[in-house]
Amino acid sequence: MASQNASGDEQILLIQVDPVRRKVSLALTQIFVLPFIYLIFLMLIIFSKKETFRTETRYILFGHSLLVDLIFLCLTDFVVLLSYNLVLIPLHFCIPICILTEAIAVSAPLTIGAMCVERYVAICMPLRHHAISTSGRAIMVILMIWILSSITPFVDMFILVSTASREYLSQLTHCHYEIMIPEKIHHFARGLLYIAGLVVILIIEVFCYIMIYLAARAASGDKSASKGQRTISLHILQLFLCTAEVMCPYIESVVMQYDIQSYLTVRLINFLAFSVTSRAVSPLVYGFRDEKFYAAMAYYVRYKNNVISSDNDKQT
Repeated sequence: MASQNASGDEQILLIQVDPVRRKVSLALTQIFVLPFIYLIFLMLIIFSKKETFRTETRYILFGHSLLVDLIFLCLTDFVVLLSYNLVLIPLHFCIPICILTEAIAVSAPLTIGAMCVERYVAICMPLRHHAISTSGRAIMVILMIWILSSITPFVDMFILVSTASREYLSQLTHCHYEIMIPEKIHHFARGLLYIAGLVVILIIEVFCYIMIYLAARAASGDKSASKGQRTISLHILQLFLCTAEVMCPYIESVVMQYDIQSYLTVRLINFLAFSVTSRAVSPLVYGFRDEKFYAAMAYYVRYKNNVISSDNDKQT
């Protein structure tokens, strides 16, 4: 019943929004999200075209990160489109979307941690790097990431299905993960568990950063170590954005008690500033800072433009 009230409150809030303001918010969301969807999709195409990217551990993990970010952005953008157009769907159709979105949200920081460890091995153990970082092990790491990230949403689903009433499961609602965790204590415990996992990943990243820093000092002028430091620094920033994303619903619930319009504004800002921006860091880290991948991307864009221009010349 508490969850039904929460879902109903959110639907009332959306209905109360001025139509003009709702359309402006939707337009801002699309302007911000769609370019990143296109960029990440382009990078996935480039990743699939070069065999070296599919055999090196760092690029395999990067490709997985791109795929996870693309699915997350597409799913959340789909949910945003439904919400701002006031489209309600049966809760049992929302559950698979919520499970996949949650698993992807959890797998993102796990992938970040794996990429940091890979850089630590490459820089601090260069002689053993090729033996440790193999494509087969990268696939095993990705499989473990998906298993770990799927545990919590599936447990939440089983708890919901076994405890919720038939009326609750058949209601029409907006898709958001809170429908999976109707009890407040469950919602609070989920947040604590997620933050604890992020803290563990942060400790791993800080350890990798310190070890790479020491390696850079020991080998003065080592460009790979210095670049590795900057890469992990960006990953730490990405992890902080993921942490802020977890805290956003709690902040929004406090704001909602005081002012509806402020709540909707804060929710939009949080989505753009943390949910979307945290997914934009990976393309910046590897897509533009990695020389090999950037060269492949520049060649692909140039080649496609040349093909288009040549086709236009033939038609004229």
